[in-house]
Amino acid sequence: MSLRVFEAAARLGNFTRAAEELRITAGAVSQHIRVLEEFAGQTMFRRLGRGVELTDAGRAAYGHANAAMAEMLQAGRAMRASLRGRRISLSTAPSFASKWLIPRLGKFQESFPDVEVRMSADMTLVDFAGSDIDLAIRYGPGGYEGLHCERLMSESVVVVASPRLLDGRESVKTAADLLSLPLIHDEAPERDPSCPTWSMWFAARGERREEAERGLRFNHSGLALEAAVAGKGLVLAKRQLALRDISQGRLVTPLQEGDAPLSFAYWLVWPRGRRFEPAQGAFLSWLREQVIEGDSVADQTA
Repeated sequence: MSLRVFEAAARLGNFTRAAEELRITAGAVSQHIRVLEEFAGQTMFRRLGRGVELTDAGRAAYGHANAAMAEMLQAGRAMRASLRGRRISLSTAPSFASKWLIPRLGKFQESFPDVEVRMSADMTLVDFAGSDIDLAIRYGPGGYEGLHCERLMSESVVVVASPRLLDGRESVKTAADLLSLPLIHDEAPERDPSCPTWSMWFAARGERREEAERGLRFNHSGLALEAAVAGKGLVLAKRQLALRDISQGRLVTPLQEGDAPLSFAYWLVWPRGRRFEPAQGAFLSWLREQVIEGDSVADQTA
């Protein structure tokens, strides 16, 4: 156990985060590290204000500890091969999970009722070496080191609003027609640098809106969309996340202009050389089919 605690603390650079990952107390982490340092006869970590960093001896040991944990994880995966043939463990961002993936999961479960889906929805990038996650869906630039990366679909930004917000207005077709409407700001941590702010969006269309940065702000794209559905304002939305609300009439795209493509995309990622069991292979095929069926515009070019 002490070796596992050492590997987590070294990888995360923080005893508290290691404790959270291992589901033990921070005091227990400190105790395990103390035992390990007594065994080694030297310190493994330098204690900093907000975390820890490895000493020279710690760095020398970490490479071996990391490799050992990876081998142990692979052994565990091999032992559970028959179980993994009936289960898929997936990591993805909360907004993508709630707005795109979960509404479609019923179709997968209808086709594969014996396959159990386990989803981890958080903003932390999964460490495949230290977890039992099979694959992840990431929103970003791609090209992740050490991982197989397959583009699932592209993304674009579109102005959306609740029909209720626009009710009673004679015409809302151009940027000038939006100058008096309330705004919602999506400040999700995975923000694409090519995605404009409202100030940038108005300026690009030759309009200057006073106090364009005022309005509701959310660090979760799904919450920004829910606020728009509730009629709280306009939002510059990721099209793929808003697609279901648009198709079901909860949101509309009032402007007479096309979507603006973004540089980030959604990527399927997993460790290179990983062998998938039937459950994982079926889920990957189903995901690709959902992109094609749900949005013919989505670009799947790698």
